[in-house]
Amino acid sequence: MKKPIILIFVVCYLPGFRAGGPIRTITNLVESLGDEFDFRIITSDRDLGEKKPYSSVKINEFNEVGKAKVFYASPKMMSLGNLQKLIRDIPYDVMYLNSFFNPRFTIRPLLLRRIGMLDNNPVIVAPRGEFSDGALKLKFPKKRAYIAFSKTMGLYKNVIWQASSEYEERDIRKWFGDSAVVHIAPNLTPANAGSVNQELYQNRRKKEKDFLKIIFLSRISPKKNLDGALRILKKVKGRVEMNIYGPVTDETYWAKCREIIARMPDNVKVTYNGSVPHEEVPKVMAEHDLFFFPTHGENFGHVIHEALSVGTPVLISDQTPWRDLEERQAGWDLSLSNEEKIINVVEFCCSMPSQEFLKYNKGAYSFIASSVKSTGAIEANRKIFKEAYQLLGDNGGHKK
Repeated sequence: MKKPIILIFVVCYLPGFRAGGPIRTITNLVESLGDEFDFRIITSDRDLGEKKPYSSVKINEFNEVGKAKVFYASPKMMSLGNLQKLIRDIPYDVMYLNSFFNPRFTIRPLLLRRIGMLDNNPVIVAPRGEFSDGALKLKFPKKRAYIAFSKTMGLYKNVIWQASSEYEERDIRKWFGDSAVVHIAPNLTPANAGSVNQELYQNRRKKEKDFLKIIFLSRISPKKNLDGALRILKKVKGRVEMNIYGPVTDETYWAKCREIIARMPDNVKVTYNGSVPHEEVPKVMAEHDLFFFPTHGENFGHVIHEALSVGTPVLISDQTPWRDLEERQAGWDLSLSNEEKIINVVEFCCSMPSQEFLKYNKGAYSFIASSVKSTGAIEANRKIFKEAYQLLGDNGGHKK
């Protein structure tokens, strides 16, 4: 029996890593369901923020990458005319878009569909946290204007929305109403990481009393709120070392962060260590006591999962699906408006001796072990694609 063809649009894909979570989300999806669905991916020919294309792939051609066929499109290929021809040459059954606001990899395919230059096949849109309050706050007037424009144009008419959690479902319905078709299908995590992470957990760093080794690992951009983390640490009295990892995707924002770092008190040491390959992330996490990530919004947060999976507790904002961490002794999810509470948590962690802190290491690791067993994430993702494919036939479409 022929496998349904799912045409995925995503800004960056392997071998890229600078875009972070979306790459991991699609990679894990392909590896988990690639035997059941024929995944074709259209992505950029270069990593996020890079000026030069990849040297290891064929540009403007399909490449075999794992269980998917990946087309690395040059900027010229993403013009409306070239994109229409490219899409029409692919006998896809379902289109899967991994952003709401991206001009090239979401808006252009939807515009082509709206003006009748593409078949009216089912479309799944995964906003990837772009409707969270914290994410929308950044450049809100421009985003609000586009939302209004998209509704007027009917760009998202009859699409299926994918939410990664009930929180994201709420955010989507806030803007597109109760009549929107929204399916909750959580982001998938690597299927083969368990044994590796267990070894890292068992051999992880032991915390020292009156000292806290913190890690911030993410893209350096306003949404991730590194400047907020740094401002918090300026007010901490305990002895703290913070290591920053991640690609700089906004040079102006990074300059602002460097200015804060330059004015740090003597008890706080901050070091920027550049990017880290994805396969090294769990190991680097296990070398730190606390993952500090006061993000303005995440629809999942693979990096949060990676920290918890090796027993590193997290101090994050309440703008992610990771909730009720404190009662599980896995970390803290706090409102960014409660700065005093965040400072107190850092001070609390700093003062704790190794033996007492072990309960948070265990709590973090145990939380992931229990949540992985209970999500049913693979089945939820399988279901959304199967239902979209069935919709193609129900609407009189041709299942190619």
